Amino acid sequence: MVMTDPIADLITRIRNGYRARKEAVELPGSKIKTEVARVLKEEGFISDYEETRQDKWPVLRVYLLYRQGKKAAVEGIRRVSKPGGRHYVGQDEIPRVLNGLGISVLSTSKGVLSDREARNLKVGGELLIEVW
Repeated sequence: MVMTDPIADLITRIRNGYRARKEAVELPGSKIKTEVARVLKEEGFISDYEETRQDKWPVLRVYLLYRQGKKAAVEGIRRVSKPGGRHYVGQDEIPRVLNGLGISVLSTSKGVLSDREARNLKVGGELLIEVW
């Protein structure tokens, strides 16, 4: 089966993992998913991630983070740019999620970055997801 939107698959598995109170979720690996997981770890929304190989296929395991007992670190996660409608923003148009409590993840010419990193580097790009 061909996956048309791997980032939507990533955020759906993360969202479902939190709802089911899982410790970790596994999904087919790719470079873009790994980079998004890296940004989520740097910003404190997941505890860790690892890349492995199962047979000959890459697998990405994302370890979910819970705070104060069983409260999920991710309250909401939303896909912004979709295959049917890309959403690009300039360096001055990067939105603030919940007035700075959440983050946006962008695909830029400097790689996959959080909104804070993109503002510091003064680059815009494709707005992939919003997390809060």
